[in-house]
Amino acid sequence: MSLMSRIRLEQQTRSSKGSGDAGKSGRGERAGRTDPFKELKSRIHTEIVQEVDPQLLDTRDNSDLVRQTVENLIIEKLAGEEKPLSRSEREMILRDLMDEVLGYGPMTKLLEDPTVTEVMVNGPNQVYCERNGKLTLTDVMFYDDNHVLRIIEKIVSPIGRRIDESTPMVDARLPDGSRVNCIIPPLSLTGPTITVRKFSRDPFTVDDLISFGTLTQGMADFLQACVEARLNIIVSGGTGSGKTTTLNVLSSFIPETDRIVTVEDAAELQLRQEHVVTLESRPPNIEGKGAITIRDLVKNCLRMRPDRIVVGECRAGEALDMLQAMNTGHDGSLTTGHANSPRDILSRLETMVLMAGMDLPVRAIREQIASAIHLIAAQSRMRDGSRKITHLTEVVGMEGDKVTLQDIFVFKQKGVDEAGRVIGTHEPTGILPKFLSIIDAEGIQLSREIFFPKHGMKL
Repeated sequence: MSLMSRIRLEQQTRSSKGSGDAGKSGRGERAGRTDPFKELKSRIHTEIVQEVDPQLLDTRDNSDLVRQTVENLIIEKLAGEEKPLSRSEREMILRDLMDEVLGYGPMTKLLEDPTVTEVMVNGPNQVYCERNGKLTLTDVMFYDDNHVLRIIEKIVSPIGRRIDESTPMVDARLPDGSRVNCIIPPLSLTGPTITVRKFSRDPFTVDDLISFGTLTQGMADFLQACVEARLNIIVSGGTGSGKTTTLNVLSSFIPETDRIVTVEDAAELQLRQEHVVTLESRPPNIEGKGAITIRDLVKNCLRMRPDRIVVGECRAGEALDMLQAMNTGHDGSLTTGHANSPRDILSRLETMVLMAGMDLPVRAIREQIASAIHLIAAQSRMRDGSRKITHLTEVVGMEGDKVTLQDIFVFKQKGVDEAGRVIGTHEPTGILPKFLSIIDAEGIQLSREIFFPKHGMKL
């Protein structure tokens, strides 16, 4: 059975359940998009795709000249229509066709909206977006499942990814680095689904994170000193907590003189240094062969004479190779991992090392972790949608069979205001990190006052 046949079968199955199930799912009141100009738009869109060089329609290179060429072609075809159209109708049709031809269909306006941070397409009739940490149901709708599938294909094709019956899930990225996940029937019962985590066109700087309340100036100075002193740092946090944004900011502290090699599933990091080599994993081909994993790339990048290794996220056996790299002269490495606290990320690292297939004793793994990682930056997404670095925690060493930690900075939540915003402060614990000697040895000037509460202990 073909992919489209399966999707039609899923649609028939859902419709046969009746309006009762539709009401329960929350989608019963939102009918499919009705557009009196659907056939006209579809015909003109098909003609343009057939007439224009496909390379010109590549969404990665929408220059002003290309946009003007396509716009003139659409206007010319609309002018040849026998059915009279008002000025507002022509403008609406032109705008929608430009989005279809050069953008990503109906969700283009959400992707271009700087206030939107995430876009979630749950089938053709339900599109949500995130603004200021809050989810909102939008008025954006697609025509049908085929329409969503066409946009998915437009996203994944330029980067050599595919989505079909054999691989109904795919991770991809937009030209600006925004992360995309797509999943289609039969795995998705709501129809083809797209989730886009947008990246800012201008990457956030440390000043932006300070203004957002993610961290304080003192914490920023401390992190910059750690990166410049070539300490190994892991950023931990849950999904959507802002780990990649923080990793990007930490990477900005790496000196221009260093050779940086980044390893990611889908290239997202936006490093501004000149000497950067970006590596991206590759899924298997249609025969199930040719996959290049993150672990393969981490192993390979060790042969590329890197001064700094930046791994977008450790999820499995690559954690062992990353720890070994940190322990064998590749200082100043950065990575992220999913965990809810500094202690949890240590447990996650143990599990990921065991996933490498090496039958290592737990104590040996913990010794590797204790000697490789210097600092853990734990990040959380708060109930009001804000992102906070909740802990900057030093990995001190081993005490018996346990890795010892000590918090250097913590976020203390004190309540919630009337608007639902989290109230709290970032506070130093008053403890001086033991790796301060490494920072001092590098000649980096770091004030000791940042480690003590304003009204507490003084030097």
